[in-house]
Amino acid sequence: MGAAAVTHNRTLLEKADLALADLTANGGLLAPAQSQKFMRIMINEAVVMKMATVVPMRAHKQVIEKIRFGSMILRRGTEARALAEADRSKPDTSAVELDAKLFKGEVRLNNEVLEDTIEKGQLRQTVMQLMAERIAFDMDLVIVQSDVSSPDPVFSAFNGLLAGVTSNTYDALTQPSSKVIWDRMVKTMPTEFMRNRSALRILTSIDSELDYRNTLAERATAVGDKFLEGNAPVVYAGIPIVGVPAFPENLGVGSNSTNALLIDPKNINVGIWREIRIETDKLVSEGVLIIVATLRMDVKFAHEPAVVRATNIKVA
Repeated sequence: MGAAAVTHNRTLLEKADLALADLTANGGLLAPAQSQKFMRIMINEAVVMKMATVVPMRAHKQVIEKIRFGSMILRRGTEARALAEADRSKPDTSAVELDAKLFKGEVRLNNEVLEDTIEKGQLRQTVMQLMAERIAFDMDLVIVQSDVSSPDPVFSAFNGLLAGVTSNTYDALTQPSSKVIWDRMVKTMPTEFMRNRSALRILTSIDSELDYRNTLAERATAVGDKFLEGNAPVVYAGIPIVGVPAFPENLGVGSNSTNALLIDPKNINVGIWREIRIETDKLVSEGVLIIVATLRMDVKFAHEPAVVRATNIKVA
């Protein structure tokens, strides 16, 4: 590479440094408004996080108190007389602790991208958008697939949505997605959590949702055409079935199975430590700007017994 090219690359990277100065000030720690914007982009670009309850954490650890009445509180009453002590109800109280683990994401911008965005004054927005989009998908993967027993360090920080379900499970025995599987999931869910059915979702993989959509499309009716030709929502018993790109499709003995969750997505607590850091480095001769984002996150169910997991769902 000639001296002129290196000089040009150096100039671009110096301009990039100036354009990103406010992002990388204070040791790279984003200002509160910048951090909120970065989180908004991530949430909007994600699938699972967009449905979940996102908790901006004030520290690495944060406790979320839970309170619920798990049994009947109404008793027969007598006019002008308080209930006897034995008839008084107390709520069930517990807590969920979010313990944010460290993750990093890296973006490299070459000189063509830099030159175009610097000239248009869009480098900051380009960096924020590119990193937030990619990190959003990566976070969905971590949220869904993490398992403390995973050999992959990215996925072993905590138990994600699939590994975190222990109370209510159903083995689909390598059958493809069907109303039989959805029916068993609904019947496996404790009745008390079926009261607000409109809030529930069946989350599964993209191909699993498509397989079920195709079975509906096989009906030689206008209803079947709707699923075949369009993107009409797929619903079972009033519960939308949502295809989630982060759900794996290589599980099981034949590496061709997936999972599904029956859940109110607001039962998913995603904690993100609000101090997000952006740092930069450069490869002058190559004309490449390296941008590294550092964040901490965790995921927990607010109430794990209110989730059903189906395993071994075959995908075509």
